[in-house]
Amino acid sequence: MEVNRLDFYIGLSLAVSSSVFIGASFILKKKGLLRLASKGSMRAGQGGYAYLKEWLWWAGLISMGAGEAANFAAYAFAPATLVTPLGALSVLVSAVLSSYFLNERLNVHGKIGCLLCVLGSTVMVIHAPQEEEVASLTSMAEKLRDPGFIVFAVCVVGSSLVLIFAVAPRFGQRNVLVYILICSVIGSLSVSCVKGLGIGIKELFAGTAVLKEPLFWALVICLVTCVSVQINYLNKALDIFNTSIVTPIYYVFFTTSVMACSAILFKEWLSMTTDEVVGTISGFLTIILGIFLLHAFKDITFSWDSLPLYLRKGPQGFPWGHQPYVALPSHDSQAEDEMKLPREGGSKAGWGTHQRAP
Repeated sequence: MEVNRLDFYIGLSLAVSSSVFIGASFILKKKGLLRLASKGSMRAGQGGYAYLKEWLWWAGLISMGAGEAANFAAYAFAPATLVTPLGALSVLVSAVLSSYFLNERLNVHGKIGCLLCVLGSTVMVIHAPQEEEVASLTSMAEKLRDPGFIVFAVCVVGSSLVLIFAVAPRFGQRNVLVYILICSVIGSLSVSCVKGLGIGIKELFAGTAVLKEPLFWALVICLVTCVSVQINYLNKALDIFNTSIVTPIYYVFFTTSVMACSAILFKEWLSMTTDEVVGTISGFLTIILGIFLLHAFKDITFSWDSLPLYLRKGPQGFPWGHQPYVALPSHDSQAEDEMKLPREGGSKAGWGTHQRAP
């Protein structure tokens, strides 16, 4: 039990550090793509690959590589149900850094969203399962042969091919969901490969000859293919659309896809109690709400002066401003005023008639 708990905290630390590197990578890549656009080079969204000559883009790729390596190791120690949702912290890091380096404002809504992301992540950490469902490549092979996962994998590959060859050429430049959906559904398979390879590497260090296993190299090939597709279409999405749009939408779709894949393949939810399931889902929904607040109102100018009057305090201590409290008129006094108005209007009209009569 102590070994499992130690592995859990190692995986948690690696997942948090991964979020920092990945969040910074978005900013570095975006800065590199913006520099290329200012030089007039063919943009990635138009099929160009000039970003391969930009050192900022490579710095972002290295940062993402470091984050993915930490993420890779985290899956070997902690369940995917915990590691994947903690990617929300990369959204937080990206939002904070973009306000400094990309001149994207972080208003009060954004700060509340960041706080909700942290709270939701904390709730998920508390309720995440601390047991490993897969401990060896042999167990991994058995789970990969499960009919439920085979159907899921066929659906993922089929939908990805439709999106790549039929939908992306027509709508990819106009709809941010096209490229992000490709990255997300492919990402669910890449995470499964990472989980399997992480387990294999742990076995390798323990002295097991996993390099002779065909499954190990099949997972390597599948991972390289999936990551290549993800990088290509994520670059296109970042080049065409704002970072504040791409990052949160990618997180929500990617995390949902991975959690669905994890539920089908690893069945980690079966070892969780009802309280843990409710807590994990609540934490995930809190993170989504935080991401929504972080980016949905990003371009709205909001300050404390925009608050309603009753929430502000004037210099004399009155919460309504400079004037003290004044009682509002009652319903009876309003009725009396309404009764007087017709009379006064009639007398004035009569006076005017008498004046015009001569």
